[in-house]
Amino acid sequence: MSSSQRTIVSLHAHPDDEASKGAATIAKYVAQGVRAVLVTATGGEEGEFLNPAFKGRDPRELPELRMKELARSAEIIGYHEVELLGFRDSGMPGSEANNQPACFAAVPLEDAVRPVVAILRRERPQVMISYGQRQDSYPHPDHLRVYEVAKAARDLANDPQFAPELGAVHRVEKWYWSLWVRSRFEALGRAMAAKGIELPFRMAERAGDDDLVTTRIDVSATIGVGRAALLAHETQVDPSSPFWFALSPEELASIYPYEEYHLVDAPIGYQETDLFQGIGG
Repeated sequence: MSSSQRTIVSLHAHPDDEASKGAATIAKYVAQGVRAVLVTATGGEEGEFLNPAFKGRDPRELPELRMKELARSAEIIGYHEVELLGFRDSGMPGSEANNQPACFAAVPLEDAVRPVVAILRRERPQVMISYGQRQDSYPHPDHLRVYEVAKAARDLANDPQFAPELGAVHRVEKWYWSLWVRSRFEALGRAMAAKGIELPFRMAERAGDDDLVTTRIDVSATIGVGRAALLAHETQVDPSSPFWFALSPEELASIYPYEEYHLVDAPIGYQETDLFQGIGG
């Protein structure tokens, strides 16, 4: 990639994470000419058929179906490229899948980091987005590992002593964590309550990352993209779900038209409205 090409690399754990976390942000920047690369760590093999329309389907079909859904979702969002790391889904905390030696959370960290370093050195992004260090409310092993891999890969991509065969060193200028912002879900909860819909308990009670917010992106023009991308994962969502789909994109934009992030190493009190703020070119 040319050093003048504005580029974002997003790291996610499973197919459908890219749809439920930051899809509108990526769509907004793609519309501005930014190159967007999606890195998906696992195939989501431990998922289930969550859409009643798939009742009775053979579970062995799921991995192939999820790859097709991922491709559709990425196209809807606008990603220019999808990189599959090819690790196995680790399953929920405490599940038998955690013991699979090939699962993402169990492989040696360097084995998971090397392909991400290669991607960063090839794509040369100014911005990288991953999950953050604080994951107490949803400690999925694969989400925790995404944070560990992102942290290590960012450092090692700029280390000339590490794996020179993976390409010329590159410094990712800005590393962001996607956040679970409680004020957003409280606003959505009030709008849903007005329609007689209650938030699921685990979401209603989940602690927020509001104190970590450094970056608030106005996604009012692209907020419907996440909905469309999520619907592309048809094995994983019930299209009649009141939680995901009760509010129209227009309603969402009027209630809370933002997606929020934490800029790693930002000074205390730092606030911005653009992922590329402070980056030249």
